[in-house]
Amino acid sequence: MSADLRVDLSAYAAAVPDEVVERLRVARRVLTICHENPEADALGSALAVAMLVEAHGGVATPVCADPMPPMYTFLAGMERFRQEPDPSLDYDLIVVGDCGELDRIGPVLETHRALFERVPILDIDHHVSNPRFGEIDWVDPKSSATCEMVTLLALRLGVPLTAGNGMLASALAAGVVMDTGNFQHSNTTPQTLMVAAALREAGANLSELARRLYRSKPNNQLVLFGRVLARMETDLDGRLVWSTLELSDLAAVAAGPEQSEGLVDMLAQSETAEAALLFKEADGETRVSVRTREGGVDATKLTGLFGGGGHARAAGATVKLPPEEARQAVLAQAAKLVAAVER
Repeated sequence: MSADLRVDLSAYAAAVPDEVVERLRVARRVLTICHENPEADALGSALAVAMLVEAHGGVATPVCADPMPPMYTFLAGMERFRQEPDPSLDYDLIVVGDCGELDRIGPVLETHRALFERVPILDIDHHVSNPRFGEIDWVDPKSSATCEMVTLLALRLGVPLTAGNGMLASALAAGVVMDTGNFQHSNTTPQTLMVAAALREAGANLSELARRLYRSKPNNQLVLFGRVLARMETDLDGRLVWSTLELSDLAAVAAGPEQSEGLVDMLAQSETAEAALLFKEADGETRVSVRTREGGVDATKLTGLFGGGGHARAAGATVKLPPEEARQAVLAQAAKLVAAVER
């Protein structure tokens, strides 16, 4: 760490696998890619890994299959993201970050299938459901965010958290703030708080990040939330709560799909809910987001029944059915899990 930084993360950083450190240290041309429909942890970790590679003399391309959501453009470095790999580079390593499974990177996987079959993959992730799809897999479900893991990786690689005039610290802190619900979720551990302290000391403005990510929304997004919350439904004496985001809602308020971010967390604020579900209509399918209470339903058990995954308290899945049919199938299983919870 830089001499002017006093937060000591060395004990936590020692747990970063040596194989991960060495592979990144020697990589020269690296594709860092995150999942489609990105949020701050996906984008922050992909940008940060690219910066770590460059700090060691390599070249890196941060990629996300979807366009940058407007809510993240305030973060320095987000303009670097491409939607496709750079055709002029012969990559020697692909780093897939914050993806519970490889398919989560979206259509890039099919359009560049040969690249992903030829180039070694380093899988860095914190989802408990991750099936270990890389040549090297560093999966730590105890970490609150992939950005928490990459912060420790930066220290092992000897890259100061102050790199990029604060860009590195801000990108990493944004992911930690997002995935901990501004340090309110149960995945916030002593390590998480130490990492956050180190990033704050390195220049990350945690207060501004929290404001931008959690306390600042376009007016049309607020109207969108109102439409969806107004049709909230419950079952099992309020222990199961859900609502649906329809494509017509987005059209009515001129919003994009990314503006549904945070809706399921609003539903989860129900004082009676053991499980809160948001069904999001997509083209011919339905995306399901799940939030559950501590000590109750494991969200991954529900989403896993439909090919999804995530964390015990927050998970998701894509169901190849229209919303009405998807709701019927998913709610039937959710009701069984909620009914089994005893408090």
